[in-house]
Amino acid sequence: MRIPSLLSRFWHYLAAFALITLITVVFFILRDILETTLIALLYLLPLGIITAFWGLGPGITSAAVTFLTFNYFFLKPYYTFTVHRPTDVVILIVFLIVAVVISQLVGRMQAGLAVATAREREATQLYEISMALAGLHNEHAIAEILARQVQAVSQGEYVEINISGGRAFSFHLPESAPPARSPELTVTIEAARGVLGEIRLWRASPAISSNEKRLLQTFASQGALALERARLAEAESRAKVLEESDRLKTAILSSVSHELRTPLSTIKAAASSLRGKEVGWDSPARTELVAAIDDEADHLNLLVGNLLDMSRIESGALKPKREWNILLEIVESVLARMKHLAGEHQLAVDVPEDLPLAPVDFVQMEQVFTNLVSNSVKYAPEKTVIHLHAFVEGESIHVLVSNQGPQVPQEHLERIFDKFFRVTAADRVTGTGLGLSICKGIIEAHGGRIWAENLSDGLAFHFTLPLVWDGALPPRLPMDTEDE
Repeated sequence: MRIPSLLSRFWHYLAAFALITLITVVFFILRDILETTLIALLYLLPLGIITAFWGLGPGITSAAVTFLTFNYFFLKPYYTFTVHRPTDVVILIVFLIVAVVISQLVGRMQAGLAVATAREREATQLYEISMALAGLHNEHAIAEILARQVQAVSQGEYVEINISGGRAFSFHLPESAPPARSPELTVTIEAARGVLGEIRLWRASPAISSNEKRLLQTFASQGALALERARLAEAESRAKVLEESDRLKTAILSSVSHELRTPLSTIKAAASSLRGKEVGWDSPARTELVAAIDDEADHLNLLVGNLLDMSRIESGALKPKREWNILLEIVESVLARMKHLAGEHQLAVDVPEDLPLAPVDFVQMEQVFTNLVSNSVKYAPEKTVIHLHAFVEGESIHVLVSNQGPQVPQEHLERIFDKFFRVTAADRVTGTGLGLSICKGIIEAHGGRIWAENLSDGLAFHFTLPLVWDGALPPRLPMDTEDE
């Protein structure tokens, strides 16, 4: 594993010796023209170049070689290492000292430059992995980024990231089986709360240096921070979900406990009176009690239905069983059931018989109309008119349910479709605050849109239903196919 390094060093020394030889030949030719001190100064130039390009070892060696060649070829008597004049001795000693010092200084400068370059490269690599991991909350994405960065830095043959914990998994590059031998380096991914995984690196050559090990350990620390951040974010998200769930449960219990108790109390009281002997079978009060039981049972059924629908919407299980239906039949079915709940309100229906078939779930659309009409009955004054109007608008059916009840502040028009949100007469009107929220869930599940609008004399609910289903337009009604 060290043979390439030794060959490289050998060529550096050989190149340095060749350069000194070439310079010596040039100076030898010009020996009679150049002064001895000038030759000594000129010899310092190649020494600095050799040290700068090939390192301190070749520089010191070249300094020793030039010391000898300078003495042998350029100090009298020539071709001998004997020095007769004291000034030549001084020149020779000064030359040796300056040559060695220059080689040392240039060598240290090169070493410092190499260290600075390596640190800059490490800082850049750390910045890149920090930016890549920033904001990630998915453990698989973190493992993938970590593996790619490790492979890019180490040029490894194979990289494997093992993540431990509740959902342990492995990510490796490339997408193949690991080498049969043991990994050359294993780095633990460890955080304050324990070991989160490990990095395994296979690289046969060159050997992994201490600087690379330190950098990979820093990568592991960055990965540990990212994994811990992701797990803390997941724990925080679960805590928020649980907190919201507890809040909804509390709201449901506080709201439903009263709303369910009221019809049950009425049904219980009416049933007890009918069971006792106080009310005769032919008494007019019997009819009123039976009607009260029937109305409160319908009210109770509506409340329970809303709660079940809301639970299905929250769990994502509300999937419409869509069929081509006549909207007028749905409206008539709802009004027939609600004739007792409507009381003294007048219901004005304007749904054309030639309206195209709508691809809707019959039962769910009944629930939408029931909730909207029930809401209008609750808030609109008695003996006022509740309008139901439907018409075609582009490739949708536009439905309008309006009443003469109180208006809703503009800032609350969007929020009235939220769960348990009640604005007007909330202290006087019974309800759980789920009806409009269920309407929104059902309409959006059908691909439509629902909104509220203040009118000059009341409030209106709008919703749209698409006429196109799976790319198909509504089939023509039999009455449309008759010959004109």
